[in-house]
Amino acid sequence: MEIKRILYATDLSEGSLSSFKNAMEIARKFDAGLVILHVLEEMTPGTVSMLQWVQGDKITKKHYDEFKTHSIDKIRTQIGEICDKEFSDDATCKERIVENHVVIGYPAEEILNKLDDLKCDAIVMGTHSKGAITHTFLGSVAERVLRRVRKPVFIFPGA
Repeated sequence: MEIKRILYATDLSEGSLSSFKNAMEIARKFDAGLVILHVLEEMTPGTVSMLQWVQGDKITKKHYDEFKTHSIDKIRTQIGEICDKEFSDDATCKERIVENHVVIGYPAEEILNKLDDLKCDAIVMGTHSKGAITHTFLGSVAERVLRRVRKPVFIFPGA
């Protein structure tokens, strides 16, 4: 099995930092590049209405663009800190990041779509528990991806 591009899906939470370290270790072992993907979850119409009521202005494409820009900045900052701190012995750490993508949609769907669109050979993602009741009825993003993916997936529990 040849793995040259790995899609690392992140929610940018504190717990996702440990899964990034795992993603980097896997990329190093396969001598692969990392494509980082963050999905901004699509807001429901009710959430949009509430935000508009609280903020007093419409949620527009400009707001989503600001969310995307903020997320890319956060990704770059986290990567820089982890590479400098955890992988200081590996000068190629930052170079392994070949692309950063932030998209809006439903996380599992976007991860699966981007896996093929970005020509990735495997996925690395973390998981975190939202409680037994939510998990039972909704499942997690990781489970939704696992049910439909046809490529290798590495899933790590969040910290």
